Amino acid sequence: MNTTKTIQSALISVFSKEGLEPIVRKLHEQNVTLYSTGGTEDFIKNLGIPVVPVEDVTSYPSILGGRVKTLHPKVFGGILNRQDNDSDVQQMQEFNIPQIDLVIVDLYPFEKTVASGASESDIIEKIDIGGISLIRAAAKNFKDTVIVASVDEYSLLLDLITDQNGATTLSDRKLLATKAFHVSSHYDTAIFNYFNTDETIYKQSIANGQVLRYGENPHQKGFFFGDFDAMFKKVHGKELSYNNLLDVDAAVNLINEFKNDGPTFAILKHNNACGLATRKNISEAYLAALACDPTSAFGGVLISNTKIDVATATEINKLFCEVVIAPEYDTEATAILQEKKNRIILVQNEVALPQKQVRTCLNGILVQERNNITDNKEDLRTVTITAPTEQEVQDLLFASKICKNTKSNTIVFAKNGTLIASGTGQTSRVDALLQAIEKATNFHFDLHGAVMASDAFFPFPDCVAIAKEAGITAVIQPGGSIKDELSINYCNENKVAMVFTGTRHFKH
Repeated sequence: MNTTKTIQSALISVFSKEGLEPIVRKLHEQNVTLYSTGGTEDFIKNLGIPVVPVEDVTSYPSILGGRVKTLHPKVFGGILNRQDNDSDVQQMQEFNIPQIDLVIVDLYPFEKTVASGASESDIIEKIDIGGISLIRAAAKNFKDTVIVASVDEYSLLLDLITDQNGATTLSDRKLLATKAFHVSSHYDTAIFNYFNTDETIYKQSIANGQVLRYGENPHQKGFFFGDFDAMFKKVHGKELSYNNLLDVDAAVNLINEFKNDGPTFAILKHNNACGLATRKNISEAYLAALACDPTSAFGGVLISNTKIDVATATEINKLFCEVVIAPEYDTEATAILQEKKNRIILVQNEVALPQKQVRTCLNGILVQERNNITDNKEDLRTVTITAPTEQEVQDLLFASKICKNTKSNTIVFAKNGTLIASGTGQTSRVDALLQAIEKATNFHFDLHGAVMASDAFFPFPDCVAIAKEAGITAVIQPGGSIKDELSINYCNENKVAMVFTGTRHFKH
């Protein structure tokens, strides 16, 4: 059976006219009968091309301020009829319904209207009814009908009708129907999310997924769904990989904790900070961060909370690193960093991050609110006789910010605005503590006078006892264990300051 069909009639009803003119002219050139209504009809007339008003087909005017124009059996019959069904063919003749071979629709811009901060009444008027119905009808009947559901597909249609002289194959029509159902489902999801207040229902639709070189490992396919270009300007380097993106995400979340602090530089590896420091200038902050763990810094992701200058870029250029991120760069600093052709250089834009975090779990997904709590001085409750000094308070809050963004179980040591060491992703808090001590020792850091942060409470005094022996003088933790007094008593007996925040920061 020949499934190729030549377009002889078209219904055009679009919001955006951009790119429509060459299609209309090509259809007219191919003697296609054009049907339209409202602004689109006027647009076609102004091109000097004949167009049949939909009202002439339905014998019914546009009513209710334009809310009802195409919703009529003579329109939808022309789209939905099955051309190989004798009963449908007979009814088309009986009711004098014109055949419609092509439907071109571009919906009212609902999402843009919401994003503009428009009033609810304006937003409601941008819920397209006729257009979405036309899309679904034509896509359902793809065996006989061509559907173009978005201005994004105008060029594809123009190429098809030009190259194939107005003819389409079944595979052409099915491809366009698939794209149309994507448009309709995405549109409905946006409308639902505007109205929805039930947090037990989750819907999301993200268009324009980016194909990555591979996933976490070369044998896995990988994709990124999001607007990377809104968050970053990529000025140099190779394409980002799946793992690069995970590290960049971790880096952005971490540096956001320090966005209002002095010059701060962080180095991350496998989603965890291996170096972080705050100093009077960004070059000193970088060198201090690098000194924390220069071994792990190799191949890492680097991020700054302020402009990267020439001095900092010169030092960075001595290190092999995958990605460098900053809100801005001196021109000469960019040139220096570009000397390594594969090094990815990103300019970070001010973009709000999603307030819901999503991950797959078993045969479904887990959704949670973003952890927007950053411990501050007002949150601290001193629970020991010995109170932390002002410098210790600053270091405790500094360590807490890092701890919040490090894989659990975690322990973080800090001193004078510098990450000294951390124990990450351990199965016990004692193991995390011992790992942190070992790392600090290996890189010749003196822990005397350093502070310790924990992402969750201490059920036993073992951690504070080990930390005290290593030189720790102040501890920050959420508290909340039924055995809190055991740790508090040890600290009181050994003159260690301890503060509770009341907020746990697990990160799995």
